[in-house]
Amino acid sequence: MGQIRRFQARSPDLDAGEDAPIVMKWQKSSQGLIDLFESVMPGPPAAQRKMFGYPAGFVNGNMFMGLFQESMILRLPTGPREEFIQVHDANIFEPMAGRPTREYVAVPQPVLQDKKKLAAWVAKALDYGASLKPKSSAAKSKKNPAKPKKTKRR
Repeated sequence: MGQIRRFQARSPDLDAGEDAPIVMKWQKSSQGLIDLFESVMPGPPAAQRKMFGYPAGFVNGNMFMGLFQESMILRLPTGPREEFIQVHDANIFEPMAGRPTREYVAVPQPVLQDKKKLAAWVAKALDYGASLKPKSSAAKSKKNPAKPKKTKRR
């Protein structure tokens, strides 16, 4: 297993003063990156929706790809993830310094510029997402049951 490098999405507006509170201002993804995302986003059973304001791809309730600022990210299993990192000189996705994601990689520019290659990796991410245990709204509601409604007394 090779060395894992981490990709840190940073904003130029990040205040790094020691005593100052850290305020991160996220930037919107460019329209070009959004268009590329939409062009490689698979059809059903995959579904596109927003995650933290950015476009993301889901299958069975599991996110398998998405955008974050000017980065496209893919969720890959261990073997293909290591291959992607080595072959494409890619990095583990880290949305905030010191907070790496376990299964997501940041797609480097050369892969973004090769739509055929990108689509092949998106297909691998979709396959992995589809292999994961489905998430359902019913499972979420059992974890956080709704509070009973209070009735007014007359």
